[in-house]
Amino acid sequence: MKALLALAATVLAAGAAHADCPYPAPPDKLPDGATATLQDMLAGQKAVAEYNKAVNEYVACIDQAVDESIAKAGDKLKPEQKADMQRVETQKHNAAIDQLQSVADRFNEQVKVYKARNADAKKP
Repeated sequence: MKALLALAATVLAAGAAHADCPYPAPPDKLPDGATATLQDMLAGQKAVAEYNKAVNEYVACIDQAVDESIAKAGDKLKPEQKADMQRVETQKHNAAIDQLQSVADRFNEQVKVYKARNADAKKP
């Protein structure tokens, strides 16, 4: 019974460790390449770069939190419990990276629109 309670506390601690890893919010708004100024595009680029940094910090945090929880539990953790913890962490990791990729793709599309618009404006 004590081992079960200790294991439950370890799993709960893993959840608490994840609470210390806040999920980053994507940029509120990306510029519209059809109407944006150069300053708007640069601000969008900065926002995406900051979001990229925040996602990388989040991913590193959740990776570390799970590793620490598994190490702390030691032999008390059954292989399937360890696998479940790693599976959940992998899902969170992949979801964050997928969202980051989506934001980057949307911004890059707007960069193409912006460049095309400005290339057309420079033609004689």
